Amino acid sequence: QVQLVESGGGLVQPGGSLRLSCAASGSIFRINAMGWYRQAPGQQRDLVAAIRSRGSTRYADSVKGRFTISRDNAKNTVYLQMNSLKPEDTAVYYCYADLITDSTGTYWGQGTQVTVSS
Repeated sequence: QVQLVESGGGLVQPGGSLRLSCAASGSIFRINAMGWYRQAPGQQRDLVAAIRSRGSTRYADSVKGRFTISRDNAKNTVYLQMNSLKPEDTAVYYCYADLITDSTGTYWGQGTQVTVSS
């Protein structure tokens, strides 16, 4: 049984910062990629940032230069440092992991709310 547990969401003022964390646990053989999607009300779920096991990253254009994704392979944990937050960053943020257990698949966290408002 694989679980992804997220933490770090909350309410922040525009221009502020938050750091999200997501830890994967269970019978994991290998994690190929981890990352974050977000979904605002009435919107589709979109990729925010992703990082592969060797460290290559990609970001949505809307967060480049403001968000940084990192990963601790020993802890099966991915982080998202979010700086210079804007009201349009408000969404539920979902962690995901492409990993191998007894099969290969994509697993998701439960989501954490990020609200940027004054």
